[in-house]
Amino acid sequence: MSHQQSNHLRKVALIGGSGKVGSHMLKSLLATGNHEVTVLSRPESTAAFPTGATIVKVDYSSSTNIKTALQGQDFLIITLGVTSAPDLHSRIVNAAAEAGVKYIMPNYFAFALSERTGSVPDDPLLSGFGKYIQDVKDVQEKGFDVKYVAMCCGFWYEFSLGMGDAWFGFDIQNRKVTLYDNGKTKVNVSTWELCGKAAAALLSLPMDKHANSKPALHDWADSGLYIASFLVSQRDMLSSLHRVLGTTDADWTITYQPVEERYEEGLKALKGGDRTGFAKAMYAKVFYPEGLGDYETDFGLDNAKLGLEDESLDEATRRAVQMAEGGFGSGK
Repeated sequence: MSHQQSNHLRKVALIGGSGKVGSHMLKSLLATGNHEVTVLSRPESTAAFPTGATIVKVDYSSSTNIKTALQGQDFLIITLGVTSAPDLHSRIVNAAAEAGVKYIMPNYFAFALSERTGSVPDDPLLSGFGKYIQDVKDVQEKGFDVKYVAMCCGFWYEFSLGMGDAWFGFDIQNRKVTLYDNGKTKVNVSTWELCGKAAAALLSLPMDKHANSKPALHDWADSGLYIASFLVSQRDMLSSLHRVLGTTDADWTITYQPVEERYEEGLKALKGGDRTGFAKAMYAKVFYPEGLGDYETDFGLDNAKLGLEDESLDEATRRAVQMAEGGFGSGK
């Protein structure tokens, strides 16, 4: 085996390969031709996967079954839905560690860490994402030699714009928007496509730098991978919608709401049993003026190191419009 081959990861396992972000990661990984990609799938799943991936049916209630499926894998990407069992992620991480997996990208896909290798911001809604990183730290404390790479990508743009009012404040179908404060607070967001390309680019890097100074996978070991498609405000989003839809402010019902009030309103709804209250509060918190949602300014982005190309905001907005008009999201 050549040095170049031995210094690159070859075998990649993916959990959630038919999901929104997982499917984009699978597509991008297969497109590079650099990896042997194995997708773990539930026995009852009828999802169709692209040619080139090895599909392994796994009973996730069995740690032994998960461990067996992950034997020989170098890197594991975990993407789980919100309805997954609360202990599933930790069960997967433990099985991966026991199987000898070298790196894990946990089900994080969220905000900036307090530091690149630090903790999740101390907020009752946002700190829950830290559990996924903590799961890896827990197995490290048990003595397993496994590293994590947390993808810090902000909110998924098309999803958040198209889902409805409780997310970015937009009800596209009914041409209504609630702007937090003056609507000019900027946050980092990423498209699903960018997340997929970032994962594939990261896993195509050499594991260690050795003599050259080019980026290597180990640069992000036990750290955050900071990517973003755009740094935008709600006003920027509305302007993009105008360009895509051919509308103006006069065609929209525009409401302004203090972001703190929006946050408290979401918490109250959540306590009352309305699950959209969680989204309303969480999204509002990231638009607070202290800049939690703008991690690009504080930490910089890794886009250039990964060779990621710039994207078109209006094209991403167009996809969100198509999703919303096709019935995606709640509209609430």
